[in-house]
Amino acid sequence: MPTNLPPEAVKAEERYREAQTSAERIARLEEFISLIPKHKGTDRLRADLRRKLSQLKAAAQSGKGASRQASVYNIDREGAGQVVLVGPPNVGKSALVNALTNAAPESAPFPFTTWGPTPGMMRAHDVQIQLIDTPPLNKEYVDPHMMDLVRRVDLLLLIVDLQGFPIEELEETLALLETQRIAPDWLRENSDFPHHAFFKPCLIIANKNDDESSDEDFAVLCELLEDVGPLIPVSAATGRNLDQLRQAVFDKLKIMRVYAKPPGKEPDFSAPFVLKQGGTVEEFAAKVHNDFVENLKTARVWGSAAHDGLMVGRDHVLQDGDVVELRT
Repeated sequence: MPTNLPPEAVKAEERYREAQTSAERIARLEEFISLIPKHKGTDRLRADLRRKLSQLKAAAQSGKGASRQASVYNIDREGAGQVVLVGPPNVGKSALVNALTNAAPESAPFPFTTWGPTPGMMRAHDVQIQLIDTPPLNKEYVDPHMMDLVRRVDLLLLIVDLQGFPIEELEETLALLETQRIAPDWLRENSDFPHHAFFKPCLIIANKNDDESSDEDFAVLCELLEDVGPLIPVSAATGRNLDQLRQAVFDKLKIMRVYAKPPGKEPDFSAPFVLKQGGTVEEFAAKVHNDFVENLKTARVWGSAAHDGLMVGRDHVLQDGDVVELRT
């Protein structure tokens, strides 16, 4: 091995040699290759490593028929919604999950730190929402299990680096997703996409908007991307606008909180039931207990009713923050 490798590359090689799984070895070898300087003295080393990387990817692809139960991407849903963060290397996905949840994915200022999905729970208002960090998107190798996860989730957060090349990063992300028949919801009416494509609700998150000095950069980005979905500037490093991101995720999931009031008692505002917007009293009753659906006689609603405590029917449409008393 050349003795003039930078310390970052030496450490990356150590992480690669310590890798235990196929996905981890692929991600850490990609990281190692990306940190090797390109000059005559490293040509042979880089060629050997690229050959090894191709072998690892071929072996991983040959095992893609394995059962979903064996995949690290088979993540059980928790909370009021399942949200995945996707994007190219080094845009701060892991740092955002660290800042927003109780999870602790490995985060570093060099690419390919994340080699597998890491779920965590984010609190928005008084509900929990599941966020999942994922490895960087790479056009040379697309993990089919990761794409299956992307197709299943409720919402995608497309992460770009405001201080890097955000337009190119977004274009690369959308292009790679398109190869997997996945498209953002704002392209649903685009005739260029086949009807069987997976159109997913998306938010574009411009990370590294650390302070007011980068607000002008974000304003320019908004002008250049006026035809795409909502853009939200945040900073995982300083915490700037993270509450705005929480609110945007809550709104984009199109969910609402409904509180149960036992007869003769006060409602428990610490434990809401979560329904999709447009949910009815009958759907709320099913959330509380199956027996309520069959035996429900009356319901009283505080909030969306014409006046507080009004008796309503099963088909009454509830709103966020409603309090409901069910009687059987």
